[in-house]
Amino acid sequence: MTRRYADLSHTVVSGETTYPGLPAPVIGDHLSREASRERYAPGVEFQIGRIDMVANTGTYLDTPFHRYADGFDLSALPLERVAGVPCVVTDDFTVPDDVAGRAVLFRTGWDAHWGTDRYGDPGHPFVPTAVAHALVDAGVALVGIDSVNIDSTAGGERPVHSALLAAGIPIVEHLTNLGSLPPATAFDFYAVPVKVAGMGTFPVRAFATWDER
Repeated sequence: MTRRYADLSHTVVSGETTYPGLPAPVIGDHLSREASRERYAPGVEFQIGRIDMVANTGTYLDTPFHRYADGFDLSALPLERVAGVPCVVTDDFTVPDDVAGRAVLFRTGWDAHWGTDRYGDPGHPFVPTAVAHALVDAGVALVGIDSVNIDSTAGGERPVHSALLAAGIPIVEHLTNLGSLPPATAFDFYAVPVKVAGMGTFPVRAFATWDER
């Protein structure tokens, strides 16, 4: 058996916007290699990077605190919800059977538009409200999508965020590369953010892993 991995995250690039209307990250040096040479012995150098970004950058995870002031934040996120979670990938907006305790990832193909103006278009795919409530009733562990938002962005309502986060179900948006996952395979999903108190959203390195003969 060989352990396989699929990276499901977008790369965070300086100057590249994730969500329309939010600022792009600015990445640079806090301490450059050249400047560090003055601090260390000859031949020794380091780089200390710095990034200025909003939490909704790249592929990121929402906790209940993102939507609700009394919801748990990143520091209280249960690891069993985001690490080694059995995963189901679906190509339509239906609720698969036997998803209790599993991550459900919606593969829409919208990630093909990443980095273009079309990516943030209000016509992007999103999870219907009735499906969100069905996922809550089914007891899923996490829900993800490879689109710009799990909700419609045509208006200000966010019923899918509201339903899932009220139930303590984390959301991962801006996934990518879901089409690389082979069919009829049992995956484990990982999307672990930094443990930050007082924040509800943060980028993750999302990936799937599975055994292959």
